[in-house]
Parts: sequence; C-alpha cells; structure tokens
Amino acid sequence: MGMLVVGSVGYDTVWTPLGSGTDLLGGSATYFSISASYFSSVSLVAVVGRDFRSDDIALLKNHGVNTNGLEIAPGKTFRWSGRYNPDDVNLRDTLDTQLNVFSEFEPSLDREQRNQEYLFLANIDPELQLQVLNQMERRPKLVAVDTMNFWIDSKKPHLSKVIELADVVFMDEGELRSFSEEANLVKAAKVIMAMGPKTVVAKQGEHGVLLFEHGSVFAAPAYPIERVVDPTGAGDSFAGGFMGYLASEEDTTDTAFRHAAILGSVM
Repeated sequence: MGMLVVGSVGYDTVWTPLGSGTDLLGGSATYFSISASYFSSVSLVAVVGRDFRSDDIALLKNHGVNTNGLEIAPGKTFRWSGRYNPDDVNLRDTLDTQLNVFSEFEPSLDREQRNQEYLFLANIDPELQLQVLNQMERRPKLVAVDTMNFWIDSKKPHLSKVIELADVVFMDEGELRSFSEEANLVKAAKVIMAMGPKTVVAKQGEHGVLLFEHGSVFAAPAYPIERVVDPTGAGDSFAGGFMGYLASEEDTTDTAFRHAAILGSVM
C-alpha cells in the first residue's frame, strides 16, 4: 500500500562538530520519502525552484519516489542553514531560513494523490496541512502530522485543527510540552490524545522515542551509533520508516505501531 507525503524539499547548509556542507539536499519530505521508500511506494508533493539540481530529482526517482507532485516554480529553492552545538548535537541554532518559492506554495493534489490511504503531513504551515486534508477524496486510513515550535507559537489555532483530524502526532518532547502547556510528557500526550489522535510519538533524540496510545506507553531506544556526523532530518527519517512499515503491512494495531517505532529508529 502506498502513501502520500506533503512537505518541504530544499537545500541545507550545515555545521556540525565533525564538518560542514553547503547546499546539501534536505527538507522534511525528502528525508521522509527516501526512508519510507524502503518499505512502501511514496508519492511526494512539494515545490522547488528552477535551481533545483536534476541529480537530486534522479536520486528521489532512483528510490522509487513518485515525483509527479514535485512542482518546479520560477525562483529559488527553499534553503535553511544551521549550526549544531559542539557539545550536544541534540541542540542546534538556525542561522538563516529562506522560504523562496515555498512562500507561495499551495499544494494541489491529483486524483491518485487524493485517494491515498496513508497520509503524512510533514513539518509545514498548518494552513497548508489543512488544505491537503480538505482535498482528500475520503478520509485516509491513517493520517499522521509533524510540526515544530515555530508553528506552535505562531499558528496554534490552525495547528490544533490539524491535530484534531489526525490519527498520529509526531513531536519532540519540547514541542509536546510547549503545545500542551504540561511539563510532564504523560500529561502532555493525554492533552493531545483528548483532541482526537489515538497515538502520540514523543521524539527524544539520542534517547529514542516514547509511544503513547490507548492508555499504554512504549519506549523504543535510539539505534546506537558511535560516530554521529549530521543529525539533520533524523526525525523525518524516523517518521518515514514508521509510516512506511505501517503502509507496507496495512496494519494499524498496537503491535504494528510498536514494530514501526523500532524500524523508524533504525532508519
């Protein structure tokens, strides 16, 4: 079974304790799509500028990602730059964000995309996430949403509407506390589940994830790595493995969700 992802595709400039890179292929939908492609077919909806490299489109296609929904618009591709803390790669500072063509992005789904049964709304403006949901022919079998503090702080009412319509919510522990206004993660997850979602995935970086569902809590450790070069996109790669596994199995039971959390960690 395939899935649809709507999110960002762009270029990152990154500094980490082990090196740096300029105009590296990035974006939430990119990491998610490539990760999910190991389990399931993926259709990607995003926008890039005319400066987007053909080699990067080829990379997506080589992973079997359907790029028919990748719009190439006049202008420059979305860009982000950041620097990771030399003492703790869980911490980073955003140095620059250039929305470019992404500032006028309005996702438009074709018939096949509107009928996908698994939908991942990657970390983008919640108003765009709502636009996607409103275009679906019928409610997908599973709707998952990711977000970040920027949207929690600036567009919480719109984000709340998206969360009410979702089955699964991905947030890191800081975002969970910020959105719910609860310091305790268990209480924070309950606030979100009371809004409608049946599952909350609390991302904890090198400490793994906590999966809250149906009154139970499941802890999945992070896959241990000796040399962490660049953690950019780790959360999106996790979500790709998580959702890709569920779509491949066509299984949304509690047991399947726990398997998905472990496979997401590996990805």
